[in-house]
Amino acid sequence: MRRAALRLCASSKALLAPSRGLIQGSSKQGVLHMHEACSSIHVNHVRDKLREIVGASTNWRDHVKAMEERKLLHTFLAKSQKALPPRKMKDSLIEVLLPLGSEPELREKYLTVQNTVRFGRILEDLDSLGVLVCYMHTKNPSLKMSPLSIVTALVDKIDMCKQSLSPEQDIKLTGHVSWVGKTSMEVKMQMFQLHGDEFCPVLEATFVMVARDSENKGPAFVNPLILESPEDEELFRQGELNKGRRIAFSSASLLKMAPSAEERNTIHDMFLSTLDPKTISFQSRVLPSNAVWMENTKLKSLEICHPQERNIFNRIFGGFLMRKAYELGWATACSFGGSRPFLVTVDDIMFQKPVEVGSLLYLSSQVCFTQKNYIQVRVHSEVASLQNKEHMTTNVFHFTFMSENEVPLVFPKTYGESMLYLDGQRHFKSMSVPVTMKKDYNVEP
Repeated sequence: MRRAALRLCASSKALLAPSRGLIQGSSKQGVLHMHEACSSIHVNHVRDKLREIVGASTNWRDHVKAMEERKLLHTFLAKSQKALPPRKMKDSLIEVLLPLGSEPELREKYLTVQNTVRFGRILEDLDSLGVLVCYMHTKNPSLKMSPLSIVTALVDKIDMCKQSLSPEQDIKLTGHVSWVGKTSMEVKMQMFQLHGDEFCPVLEATFVMVARDSENKGPAFVNPLILESPEDEELFRQGELNKGRRIAFSSASLLKMAPSAEERNTIHDMFLSTLDPKTISFQSRVLPSNAVWMENTKLKSLEICHPQERNIFNRIFGGFLMRKAYELGWATACSFGGSRPFLVTVDDIMFQKPVEVGSLLYLSSQVCFTQKNYIQVRVHSEVASLQNKEHMTTNVFHFTFMSENEVPLVFPKTYGESMLYLDGQRHFKSMSVPVTMKKDYNVEP
């Protein structure tokens, strides 16, 4: 692979604020500083390393035996957080290489027919990296296998910050723990792609991971965090703010609280605009010009969850679930907008229930809010076992796309759809900064 200086593109320096991670761009020289303690791993070896850390078998037939052996690790769990040695942020810093440019065989896995990068594959890589980062933070050098079961609890935010992603240039992903609670950890991740002799920022992501016991049945304590610098303190403070924001957002959920007065007026105005002026009736509804009923924007899919898609704990890999949801969401935005959509933000993916191997995975996608050329898509995921026909929600995904052209408005018909519309509007408004997409922005399924 061609070696290149790790420098930030001059046009992208502002995209990496000093508070966003240990990997920072210098405002004077535009140099991307990789910490000297950072270890580099090939993307294909990340999941191998995870299997080694937890003692998982690569053979599905051996998974029961491997899980039985993990039960013996229960005695190595800490009784309190104070019993664990504190860690620095740099202790968990990892760099992963995705050599698309130098390994054509690997490129095939990430390639779209438009010669762009499959973002669903990037979601899988981010999920694996987030878990590995947390295992580095909680590593006990005296143990061959970790007694912890670390799983993804939440994808807080993924923001795209670069408008070109080529399948023919190498990519680097970095991540480290930026905040810890007693049993949970926030992970900051960034992705860079080689352009000429410079690695330029592509995205920034924040995941929340939780530690469970060796059998994945109950919570487990994680190492506390030492803050060495003002930058560390700012990252930790941001983690606290993120936690508070999530609690406030959940408390104000439309599943718990009525809409605000402003939101109620929005829905009522939309309802009045759909009444047929020829009749004096609340039942006669007519769409305004350049508008679509929300119920007509749905797409659905079904996946059989085979052992091939299992994670190190023999449940279905969270990255696989995100990839499938994203691809359906992208197809929904494409079908609705009539042109190729571009991803802007992934927001607030909560993993509510693990998906067992052998389950039937039902995905339902719907456009729930639009503004100009933005499309807010909600994907609902639920599972049913082959023996039990009862459906249970596992995830709700929120994706913000931008279309090449201005898109129609969506109008709810029912009260339930009105709540989906308002929820989509809230997620859209939570987007950090509206971005101007260029034609070379190549992030697709």
